[in-house]
Amino acid sequence: MKTTFLILLTFLAASVHAANWPAWRGDAAGSGITTETNLPLKWSDTENIRWRVPLPERGNSTPVVWGDRVFITQAVTPEKRRTVMCFHRADGRLLWQQGVVYDKPERSHKTNPYCSASAVTDGERVIASFGSAGVVCYDMNGRELWRRDLGPLDNIWGNASSPVLHGNLCIHYHGPGENTFLAALDKTTGKTVWKFDEPVWNTAGRTDGFEGKTNGVVGTWSTPIIVGGELIMSFPMEIIAFDPSTGKIRWRCEGLNPLVYTSPIAGDGVIVAMGGFRGNTVAVKATKQLWHQVRAKGGIGSGVIKDGRIYFPTSPIACLDLATGNTLWDEKIPGAKGSSWSSVLLSGDRLYLPLQSGDVVVVKASPKFEVLAVNSLKEKSNSSLAASNGELFFRTEQTLWCISAGKSSPPTR
Repeated sequence: MKTTFLILLTFLAASVHAANWPAWRGDAAGSGITTETNLPLKWSDTENIRWRVPLPERGNSTPVVWGDRVFITQAVTPEKRRTVMCFHRADGRLLWQQGVVYDKPERSHKTNPYCSASAVTDGERVIASFGSAGVVCYDMNGRELWRRDLGPLDNIWGNASSPVLHGNLCIHYHGPGENTFLAALDKTTGKTVWKFDEPVWNTAGRTDGFEGKTNGVVGTWSTPIIVGGELIMSFPMEIIAFDPSTGKIRWRCEGLNPLVYTSPIAGDGVIVAMGGFRGNTVAVKATKQLWHQVRAKGGIGSGVIKDGRIYFPTSPIACLDLATGNTLWDEKIPGAKGSSWSSVLLSGDRLYLPLQSGDVVVVKASPKFEVLAVNSLKEKSNSSLAASNGELFFRTEQTLWCISAGKSSPPTR
């Protein structure tokens, strides 16, 4: 571990206020936790559906919600456009769709369509990262306020990190690939306030799924989080904490592997970062490494922390003791299909986890494994859930759904 200087982290309870879900995972802390406890437990494609609307094509981004508006990022490949779509939350009608045209080559994996990064909003503006096509800000009626061209990105698996708002700043990770950096942009103008150029990492001696392969993929698809007044980012090989206002490094901790999918999570004074593809897991407390696992079971989706336990996607879901990293349970779900690329949503003592099959499993947040429900919409998905005012918003390959208790025979627009 390398520590630039020590600072005592203090954590407030990370949770999202009812009504709004303004960012991927709900808040700048990336908690994946909502204070709402009246969310639907069971549904199907015909039961407890308020509305559903068809989407132009596949996408992996998660909806964000503010007031009466629901936003998703969406590629329109035939037109070479990357867009934000805004829907009315009451009935799903499309209010506006705005975007940019980008006709230059940009690599990505077939499972990672363009516009995989989720949007972020503060109720006055909505900001989206379009990869090589830049970062664009719109007002709530779809009028473009500013646009930044930050240069092309090139990675065999594309990009997916979502922007985060902090005060007057939009924190944006422009990567992975060459020309990779973490930056703070003025959210009102798009001008760069500070920039951290990502180092060239020494990835010799890999311990992950690319062990022994010198040309294995290197990069992070993590979205940064802001907790205890610090900006935390999972980079290849290490976790780095910054002053979010200045970009100055406060501390750093080695131990990750060269490939990182998940975002860091925080709770009970501990930060946990997981590498991808049989990568490493690192827990940090008061800037010092608490425990470290090599070739752990972290995957693509991010977890949550509650009552001294970590819940995160595996096969499809597992529970670790936060203090020690010891596995309490790691279970498949009877009756559910497929693995998961999605992240966990916590509501009270319920853990909601979408699977790639479109099934959403609901498991009790408990030291004892217990399945509460398995729900299927019969469409594949790599998106996560958004919660707002007792409703769940979910993106599948072909559809945006509003799931609401007591609804049936949903209208299709």
